[in-house]
Amino acid sequence: MPGTAANQIAPSRGPLDDLLVFHELARALTSSLDLTSILRTVLEYMDRFIEADLWALLMVDNERQELYYTDASGGESPRLRDLRVKMGEGLAGWVAKHGETLIIPEARIDPRIATAAKARTFTVNSAIGLPIRGRKGTHGVLEIFNPRLSQHSDYNIAFLHILVDFAAVAIENAQDVARAQQLTITDDATGLFNTRHLYAMLERELETARKDSKPLSLAFLDLDRFKLVNDAHGHLIGTELLSQVGRRIHELSRSTDLCFRYGGDEFVVLMPATTREEALRMTRSIHANLANHVFTVSKELELTIDSSAGIATYPGDGRTVHAILGAADKRMYAVKSSGRGRVEA
Repeated sequence: MPGTAANQIAPSRGPLDDLLVFHELARALTSSLDLTSILRTVLEYMDRFIEADLWALLMVDNERQELYYTDASGGESPRLRDLRVKMGEGLAGWVAKHGETLIIPEARIDPRIATAAKARTFTVNSAIGLPIRGRKGTHGVLEIFNPRLSQHSDYNIAFLHILVDFAAVAIENAQDVARAQQLTITDDATGLFNTRHLYAMLERELETARKDSKPLSLAFLDLDRFKLVNDAHGHLIGTELLSQVGRRIHELSRSTDLCFRYGGDEFVVLMPATTREEALRMTRSIHANLANHVFTVSKELELTIDSSAGIATYPGDGRTVHAILGAADKRMYAVKSSGRGRVEA
């Protein structure tokens, strides 16, 4: 909700008052490593500090070279949620591209205000854009539309710069922690989740299945005669093939499925809320696609690989992590020992 004059932080009366405000801000922003909490804190301080028609917080999507709205004050948030801003375009895009604060006192004569005009329910007369910029570049932009600045505007702007500086440090810390956590659950060769995460996620999904009285299926895939690839072409080629197979399995799976490298040349696809019949159709589709796919592992070498798979389903095949994994593993090895190259449920 928009701030009011009553809940603004009044300009400090002395250095100690300033120090206390900045200390409170620093503690609030660095006490959490959760990105959502950090972004919420930024807007909370905006609400306390300056009155405006709208504050909006955008984050940079470096891969797509766009910005997306994470939150906004009042009723504007739903209108902006699905809006994307190209790098360099509009107020936020300009600030993100240049990494500089932009203050626009007369919006009607500045073309950079045009972006998202259709999503706003008010007329923009003035605006401020501040980059959330840290050691690793610009992470986001804080937009303020129609700020009610008083004779203390210089103080307010200075505080906003301190706010976004603290926010940048907190965001980078949160991203570093998230990156480290991701490494602990990810297989280096394939980019899929690893075995440790499989056990944790299977336990969680089993609990959800029990609570919601829904099925849960798991497919265990083993590449056929993979050792021959290593023997003929070396382990570097073998690792590259595993990486491409892992990516292909992920591409062929549904968005609700979770894909893991179990170890060696074995993969697992966890399928929440999926019956045995549905899992069998899905796994047969993955199996057939893998068998027919040509993997280009180097400029001079293309390979094909077949696989054997077994499926287990909760609750019919068991109610625990080890029971489900054991049932799928047993069926997969039954396929391996009776000719390979098929799926058994």
